[in-house]
Amino acid sequence: MVSSPLLPASQQAQSIYDLFQIVMVIAAVILLIVTGLVVTAAIRFRRRPGDALPRQDFGNHRLETLWTVIPFLIVTAMFVLTVRTMRQVDPHPIDRKPDLEIEAHQWWWEFRYPGAGVVTANELHIPVNKNLYYRLTSGDVVHDFWVPQLGQKIDAVPNHPNYAWISADAPGTYLGTCAEYCGAEHAWMRIRVIAQSPEDFAAWVKDQRQPAVSPSGMGIAGRGLFLGLPCMNCHTIAGTSAQGTVGPNLTHLASRQTLAAGVFDNTSKNLARWLADPQKFKPGCHMPNLNLKPNEIKVLTAYLEELK
Repeated sequence: MVSSPLLPASQQAQSIYDLFQIVMVIAAVILLIVTGLVVTAAIRFRRRPGDALPRQDFGNHRLETLWTVIPFLIVTAMFVLTVRTMRQVDPHPIDRKPDLEIEAHQWWWEFRYPGAGVVTANELHIPVNKNLYYRLTSGDVVHDFWVPQLGQKIDAVPNHPNYAWISADAPGTYLGTCAEYCGAEHAWMRIRVIAQSPEDFAAWVKDQRQPAVSPSGMGIAGRGLFLGLPCMNCHTIAGTSAQGTVGPNLTHLASRQTLAAGVFDNTSKNLARWLADPQKFKPGCHMPNLNLKPNEIKVLTAYLEELK
């Protein structure tokens, strides 16, 4: 996993990084000049005991013209560079269906691959060295999709889709988040983009297209319990009667790295804790506390851990 969000890992992110570097240099030079002038003036022209009233100067047209023209030229140059960067990172209008459909929810992400018929949550898989065109929207309030190493921040607005590109130059896991305050659990609306070789990505897509595996052992009782609880009204598990769309698709839950949009690492222990009381770990989330008994949590966990 690449650790620093300042290390660009795509062409789009590189363009933004280059602009950031230029702006930082310009800002640093301006800071040094202004600070130097202020310090110099404070030391050289400070009033000393016995000094007469200084000569009054009511303006210098040459200096005033200079410090008007120079900032204007700096701002103009930054404007040109910004427009160039925007053209590099924003998609040109194209008449085709998107490769990805991303929908933000309070507080999780839904990722759909229309061409493959795959639906997953919170962890976006992409092949390396391929620009994917995506459609971004929201199912409730305004969110913001941001994976710093892969591109710009894009608002997810209800009933107003935005379009952008996403790609990665190298395999790895790239971290992102919702960058627009969207409610109580905004901080736990994390994103993981998992960039894979074309072969590994194709294998992942093939696995994701399969229905849920048939459970064994305690998992059989867990499936029966899942289908008898309100869980099936909110979640989909392909190959079963559970076809809800309120919450994340759970068909391959056990293959994901995290739970609850980044609250937990995906382990049996953490899954059991989540099932026991989701409101304790993510207050305000739309998953209710079903007051499950310890044995019910045990068999549900066994079933969900088999969904790979």
